[in-house]
Amino acid sequence: MALDITPEQRAIGKANFNRTADGLTRRGFMKSLVASGAAVAVATPAAYYGYKSIEGKPVKAVLIGCGDEGGVLVGEHNPNYLEFVAVCDIRPSNMQRIFNGEPVGLRKGLKKVYGNRANNIKKLDSYDAFTDELRKNKDIEAVVIALPLCMHAKAAIDAMKIGKDRGKPIHVLTEKLMAWNIQQCKQMIRTAKECSSILSVGHQRHYSMLYAHAVEVVNAGVLGDIRHIRALWHRNFTWPFDPKTAKDAMVPDVPQPKFRDGWFPPITRTDYDALHDKTDMLKKYGFDNIEQLIRWRLYQATGGGLMAELGSHQLDACSIFLGHVHPLAVSGVGVRSFFGPGRNDRDIDDHVFATYEFPGKNHAKDKNDVVIVTYSSISTNAFENYGECIMGDRGTLIVEKEESVMLFPENEPGKVKTPPRGTEVSVRAKGKDEPVLESGSTWGGPAASVTGTAVGPAGRISRGYTEEMEDFAYCVRLWDPKLGYAKDPDGKYKQRLTRCHGEIALVDAIVALTANYAMHTHQRVEFKPAWFDADSPDVPPSDQKAKVEVA
Repeated sequence: MALDITPEQRAIGKANFNRTADGLTRRGFMKSLVASGAAVAVATPAAYYGYKSIEGKPVKAVLIGCGDEGGVLVGEHNPNYLEFVAVCDIRPSNMQRIFNGEPVGLRKGLKKVYGNRANNIKKLDSYDAFTDELRKNKDIEAVVIALPLCMHAKAAIDAMKIGKDRGKPIHVLTEKLMAWNIQQCKQMIRTAKECSSILSVGHQRHYSMLYAHAVEVVNAGVLGDIRHIRALWHRNFTWPFDPKTAKDAMVPDVPQPKFRDGWFPPITRTDYDALHDKTDMLKKYGFDNIEQLIRWRLYQATGGGLMAELGSHQLDACSIFLGHVHPLAVSGVGVRSFFGPGRNDRDIDDHVFATYEFPGKNHAKDKNDVVIVTYSSISTNAFENYGECIMGDRGTLIVEKEESVMLFPENEPGKVKTPPRGTEVSVRAKGKDEPVLESGSTWGGPAASVTGTAVGPAGRISRGYTEEMEDFAYCVRLWDPKLGYAKDPDGKYKQRLTRCHGEIALVDAIVALTANYAMHTHQRVEFKPAWFDADSPDVPPSDQKAKVEVA
């Protein structure tokens, strides 16, 4: 995130964050960490987020969509909470990968997670087979959706309605973005309430302990007055594609990759033979052909582009850092400046640059109190690590690659001679409810006395996937269908919902998709409060008519 930060400064920044978090905890400003000698002991995610064991009664679920994100969810789920009894995908290659997994990374595969029990997991090779299974298998309690974006709403709504028809709710956890347009998002929320089904959306930063700790440090006020957040996710897809790297023979009948681009994978013989002549079935679910099915992220009609796939993660994080406030306006530029005909062609932008205006703490009284959040995602350079940089008038906090957090002070003129990136800090109490950073040079080694930012079992980095699924299952076990979404007189739901339920995820969808509209129309778009109201029919002008109609 910082272009010229040295390894030594990076170590100081990480130590500053841990030391400050420890100091805030000792003074009662943080709940996520507990003091333990000179080190920082981290609360378990379950304890922090407030869920418990479901006592040997895992929620029986079906996974629909066994591609990249489905593979991550399978690899990271805890079968003590969520037990997959069936998986569905129309691509043979995805079905093979969801069982066998990959040698390296998060996609471990069902066989590794379940062992011999994986042989009992049912394979469903069509959408109709998926809905039929929901109707006849009354033991199924939940559906996990990792389909292309254009099908999120249909699968979620169909599942919840089947649950209502059979007299036992089917709960839904769908990958982000919530849906292809805002009208679909609101329809999903209405259906969840009508069917008394839990609707949760996989913005996993709501369950990342790394982000939880960072947010608490920000909320303590030690950064001072925040005026700017810089977020980015840059990648480089300019390297030539080597056909030898394809795991299966490629098909000459369709355009194949010219560059190594994860969103433009090769179309292999296995999938082509199974699907190329099933045009009617593909069109029924929103895809013109097999290319659009496999490369769905590259089409406006089936995906949401860089803002939906990458930007939504980070704008979600920025909103959390700013206290879950809704943005005021967005403007930006999106271009297709690298890919084109014969060059991994697509109809989404390959470089996006968005500028958001968020309300500051005193915006209600002073309309000039605005926080500017910038976001960029480019496809031709990966020099900087992805993450967010939060800039206050007393300090800067950097969250990098979902792996580490660094904290650097703004030095008061004349008091500290060391440059901010080389200054070691702790925290002291300025007043009863106001901690401040305290600079010094006698704190010892930059990282020797702290545990680091890895948390969870055996120092595992918490990316939030496991926790979001555990909490979802816990909510299912507690759920009373008769109570449903009833609220107390103060407007709070009477029973537990997940941290990213439908109304929370609706905001993320509006923020991402409205940016697309602003970039495509070259306008500064002001957000309207009614867009964020799930009960209002008002939607942003970005909403287009979906190819997949949702009843």
